[in-house]
Amino acid sequence: MCNTLTLLETGPLPSGTAPAMTPDEEAFAQRLVAMIDDAGTALMLSIGHRTGLFEAMKKGPVTSAELAERARLHERYVREWLGALTAAGIVTIDPETRRYSLPEAHAALLGRDAEKGNMATMFQFVAVLGGVESRIVDCFRTGGGVPYGGFDRFHEVMAEESAQTVIAGLEEHILPLVPGIQERLEAGIDVVDIGCGSGRAINVLAARYPNSRFTGYDLCEDAVAVGRREAEQKGLANARFEARDVANLDGETFDLALTFDAVHDQAQPATVLANIRRLLRPGGVYLMQDIDAATDVAENVGKPLTPFIYAISCMHCMTVSLSQGGEGLGAAWGEQLALRMLNEAGFSRVETHRLPHDIMNIYYVCRP
Repeated sequence: MCNTLTLLETGPLPSGTAPAMTPDEEAFAQRLVAMIDDAGTALMLSIGHRTGLFEAMKKGPVTSAELAERARLHERYVREWLGALTAAGIVTIDPETRRYSLPEAHAALLGRDAEKGNMATMFQFVAVLGGVESRIVDCFRTGGGVPYGGFDRFHEVMAEESAQTVIAGLEEHILPLVPGIQERLEAGIDVVDIGCGSGRAINVLAARYPNSRFTGYDLCEDAVAVGRREAEQKGLANARFEARDVANLDGETFDLALTFDAVHDQAQPATVLANIRRLLRPGGVYLMQDIDAATDVAENVGKPLTPFIYAISCMHCMTVSLSQGGEGLGAAWGEQLALRMLNEAGFSRVETHRLPHDIMNIYYVCRP
């Protein structure tokens, strides 16, 4: 391995080969080693989620062969995966029986049946973003951006993530932020979800509130096609989807507008917000979920998940905006800038909320 790892394992090298590290250098080297360990573990967590291995492990202690049989996977790969997660302290092994176990506290946060929420879904972003690294490096050198179509599985992974932050919290946490809106939905109103992705929120709401009418707009035809198929399969005549550039919204009007983690990566976010203001009917409300970060970088230092937010911004949110000739706000969006842009768009009354089930986002309730 490199000299840094050698120093960490054996201490300073003989005179003339490499200088001894200072305490600060050694501490930082240790941190870098921990980071590369965690990066490898992140990929294994993503694979465990995608293959169903976490769910299979919850049926009791297993050998690698037994786990492979349970999950219907190849044993050699399962064995190596178990080795990685055992070394990381996520899985335990009985040295006598050679059986592996997933501790209860870990099982509560991993797997589709996780009691406290499946945190394994977010680790999929590591591989998704890694898939465009070379294109992002090119952008560093030449400018421009990577369009939505350049990402493999991004909408699929986002849909899984929003299932936990948006779908799971709609009835109990999110809609109650707007007093009386559930009663209005029961009676029947017109709702638009801008940047709807694959349309899960629209279809859930359409099924729950059959008297209301729901429209989903997204730039990506592949994404809205998924929502359209689901609506047809479920017989949701009150849900429709359209591939549309939301920087150009005119004609229709609505009683409730929604955006979930969608505005900050628009090419022209100020234009989108102004359009949303114009499409609201008298008494209409706009409910926006977007990233919880400060506009000033200095205020994000030491704040959990902000390095992750910046990474996603650099390798997705910002670059897709730039690919359309946009502003590329990304993580620079922040709460302060969001409030200013909402006010400039014509929303004079804005409330902000943070919800315990969604630690990465702020919810804005906006009225003209």
